[in-house]
Amino acid sequence: MTSLDFKADLHRYLREARDALLWKLEGLPEYDIRRPLLPTGTNLLGLVKHNAGVEAGYFGATFGRPFPDALPWMEVEAEPNADMWATADESRDEIVGLYRRVCAHSDATIEALPLDAEGRVPWWAAERQVVTLHRILVHVTAEAHRHAGHADVARELIDGDAGVRRTNSNMPDEDRQWWSGYRDRLEAVARTFRS
Repeated sequence: MTSLDFKADLHRYLREARDALLWKLEGLPEYDIRRPLLPTGTNLLGLVKHNAGVEAGYFGATFGRPFPDALPWMEVEAEPNADMWATADESRDEIVGLYRRVCAHSDATIEALPLDAEGRVPWWAAERQVVTLHRILVHVTAEAHRHAGHADVARELIDGDAGVRRTNSNMPDEDRQWWSGYRDRLEAVARTFRS
């Protein structure tokens, strides 16, 4: 396998994570994409906003190709976790549009540079700051999939939709009654371990 094949393979996995993250918003009203579903405030639109900031930094400034739009929630002086939720003034279309523009910018960086191209991540510890495109591509792909998993859990909590993508959930094709019985069976097993 050549380095071009490796890059194409990694890039494909990144694109799959992006697609999975975005389809979790589909068909949901504003309230559901914004509401905090976990004690940490995790919400669907916030995950998209966060990933936009992540990609803008790692595939932008790291390689001397800064993303042209200002992302104030990513600045050092921003309030903690400002990148993990959308304000009332930030619309779904705005956040999704930003994410798509960031992805296009990231794709241009990935396509323009070889895997061994060096960059610098200024927010990492000094001894780790010098990186290659390969390392950043792996890092960001892992992060994108991690957050797509968060989105999967959040969406399931909202309306029961789960899986990798709408066209192939990668889940057993059973109805809600079967899933309810399955969950009850797992709960019964778990209760045997209560102290």
